[in-house]
Amino acid sequence: MSAIPQRALPAIPVTEVAVAGGGFFPVRRVYCVGRNYLDHIREMKEADERDPPFFFQKPRDAIVPDGAAVPYPPFTSDFQFEVELVVAIGRGGRNIAVADANSHIWGYAVGIDLTRRDRQRDARDMRLPWEVGKSFDVSAPCGAIAQGCDPAQFGHCAITLSVNGAERQRGDTGQMIWSVAEVIAQLSRQVTLAAGDLIYTGTPSGVGPVVPGDLITAHIDGLPPLTITITPPEA
Repeated sequence: MSAIPQRALPAIPVTEVAVAGGGFFPVRRVYCVGRNYLDHIREMKEADERDPPFFFQKPRDAIVPDGAAVPYPPFTSDFQFEVELVVAIGRGGRNIAVADANSHIWGYAVGIDLTRRDRQRDARDMRLPWEVGKSFDVSAPCGAIAQGCDPAQFGHCAITLSVNGAERQRGDTGQMIWSVAEVIAQLSRQVTLAAGDLIYTGTPSGVGPVVPGDLITAHIDGLPPLTITITPPEA
């Protein structure tokens, strides 16, 4: 009788996001859309406004929940926030048609794309990938996912972020260059989407730095809010 193979290391924990009303949504992959709000492209002064958005990833264990304490990360002196609408995929596929994209959505949440802006700029200037500026520990806060929402509800709703009670970002999801359905369709031409994927859909203008002690609150009409606190760097 052959021996049962043993794991070389303990099993890696599953990453999950809370579901509004109870339960959890297991996360498979985390995709982010770059340059999807015109006013953000203009404030960053880093791309031709006619360029389509592009995609990058964050590690799934970069997800942190509502109410979390987020340590100021290493290797940066310009740590910034970007509030985003997050789409949770419930049914995967490839080459998804725009007209069919909404049927692949399981729910929506508020997210924050935390960014080491100085490292992102360095990568841009050297024509290197953005991972060093975007894909680090605890860089993807995500609020509770609301299931069964009408996709039309999020085609035109307020999206805001405040720091210590002062509003820093305000936009409207209707300002997206590429709609949620178009984002899903475009991404599915590049990779096979699957249940459990999260897509951060881009940020409006107003991004800026935070420091330890700052309380960040993000809102999108119709979704549970997301609040995190920036804490001192870990030793």
